[in-house]
Amino acid sequence: MPELPEVEVTRRALLEPLHGRVVRGATLGKPLRWPLQCEPDSLAGQRVERLDRRGKYLLLGLQRGQLIVHLGMSGSLRWLQGAEEDLPPPGPHEHFRLLTDRGELRMNDPRRFGAVIWQTLPGPPHPLLRHLGPEPLDDDFDGERLWRAVHDRRAAIKLLLLDQSVVAGVGNIYACEALFRAGIDPRAPGRRLSRQRCAQLAAELRATLQQAVRAGGSTLRDFCSSDGTQGHFQLEALVYGRAGQPCRRCARPLAHVAQGQRSTYFCRSCQRR
Repeated sequence: MPELPEVEVTRRALLEPLHGRVVRGATLGKPLRWPLQCEPDSLAGQRVERLDRRGKYLLLGLQRGQLIVHLGMSGSLRWLQGAEEDLPPPGPHEHFRLLTDRGELRMNDPRRFGAVIWQTLPGPPHPLLRHLGPEPLDDDFDGERLWRAVHDRRAAIKLLLLDQSVVAGVGNIYACEALFRAGIDPRAPGRRLSRQRCAQLAAELRATLQQAVRAGGSTLRDFCSSDGTQGHFQLEALVYGRAGQPCRRCARPLAHVAQGQRSTYFCRSCQRR
């Protein structure tokens, strides 16, 4: 599933070609996870004013509201420059097209777990965004804020990092990597982490996500950027997907356990509770 780095890579790639474009309409293919919640033609005439990200959601700001885009498990966005009649016909998995005066934004999603949802603004926060925690790449995210979120929680710290109300946008790969870099056992209860260890974890989480963005995200199966480029952070991973292979710090075999029906990779020697 595309996580914060993959969505941020997509946002940065689309920012220049989309900004200032005037929407001419939208077309829908097969139903996605949630309905658009507006008539496609009602988007016509609005100018694209911004392109933001909140957690794993891409926010395409128009003059009267925003399109909330979630890539689901297999979704990706592609920008095609040119007049509509000159562009290739939509493929079988392109289930949303935003038509503009300079080209089209197309969403390809073979599994259709993604979504594009219209929200009129101003208005209250959308239910999908209302309970999201702090952004780990923001300047105000630090160890103290992380400690306050986990210091009274019995759940394992790995599961807490995946809780989008604790910190927004972090997924399985990056939680495993950040915990390894911080030397923290993913099974450790959140309440056992000191302020100092939370400060180290917050710093490593930020560094891991920044490295992943520079690497174009991770491509394990379907993800690619808007220009078709695949991410390669998975090739730089220190623990994720490397069960049984030697730890790059101590050379002992890396371990694998299941937590919350997700795979966790870690080093029993380098990471402590």
